[in-house]
Amino acid sequence: YQRRVRGKTSFLLNKWRMGGCVTKQKKDATTLSIEEQLKEDKRKMENELKILLLGTGESGKSTIAKQFRIINTGNFSVDELKEYKRFIYENVTSSIKALLKATETFGLSLLPDNQAVGESVKKFEGVNNYNSQVGNDILKLWNDPAIQEAFKRSNEFPLNDNCGYLMQHIARISSEDYTPTQQDVVNCRVKTVGVIETEFELGKRRVRMVDVGGQRSERRKWMGCFDGVTAVMFCIALSEYDLKLREDGTTNRMKESFKTFEELANKWFPETTIIVFLNKSDLFLEKIQRVPLTVCFQEYTGKNEFSAGCTFIRTKLLALDKNDPERLYPHVTCATDTDQFRFVFNVIKETLLQANLKSLGF
Repeated sequence: YQRRVRGKTSFLLNKWRMGGCVTKQKKDATTLSIEEQLKEDKRKMENELKILLLGTGESGKSTIAKQFRIINTGNFSVDELKEYKRFIYENVTSSIKALLKATETFGLSLLPDNQAVGESVKKFEGVNNYNSQVGNDILKLWNDPAIQEAFKRSNEFPLNDNCGYLMQHIARISSEDYTPTQQDVVNCRVKTVGVIETEFELGKRRVRMVDVGGQRSERRKWMGCFDGVTAVMFCIALSEYDLKLREDGTTNRMKESFKTFEELANKWFPETTIIVFLNKSDLFLEKIQRVPLTVCFQEYTGKNEFSAGCTFIRTKLLALDKNDPERLYPHVTCATDTDQFRFVFNVIKETLLQANLKSLGF
């Protein structure tokens, strides 16, 4: 009995040993497969840059994404331009309606000849019904003194930044054979909802730019894009220092941008390269001459001029980062100016490539 048990035990032991060899062989094959996959993933990581484009609502993020697309992959096609036509009509009609509402709020009266026109435009619905007659009516209203006075007070109510541009080109935009130009598309305002990716080549590397909506309701989606980020591009509008958030109508937009940047820089990306776009410099240049920076920063004692104001905002924003200041790269930009942005892009190319090496541990 003893010998039989030992034999059985020996048989089972040998069987276990043989199984162990098989298991080890399978494990080696699995390990090899995993290692090959890791090597392939590393090769992809080395050749791909993931850029996260962030900022609060209406900071100009999507315009920057368009410029990156134009500079790296070429102009929009005719079909793509035509797709923006309805959005441009929507921008035009929403802008003039906002101005008409503002005249009522401010107690301003349209010229007698424009009263009926104003009522007609306020009732206009559906961009598919937009035509040259609607455009002519909007042009009449735009030239009305009451509308112009309301436009001067646009910091007191929500109005798209592209309103002035659109009204300047309203006759062309309202022509029957209208096709948007490249510049029309760059200036077109389309609210970013969800996540939009733009891909282009940078030398031998593939760049994946991820643009996420900046409104408060959209920011909860940001965290789902935080993995594997090579660099962050944070956009803040210089001209927003006297504006309020659309979301609540009370919070100062620049204060909101500062708060958002501080959280991103210190909590979520304490070691990541951050390129800061101090955007809408063209609007800031015009505004700083008539609206003092003290409406947002009471401690400001400098002159109400572009250079001094811009330097103050940049210094105050970057000081919010409590980590290595060498990882921050600020640039003053006008995102609607393709030539200027092409120059900025050439400057930040090296920054992006260095960020790629840093993210890989070099």
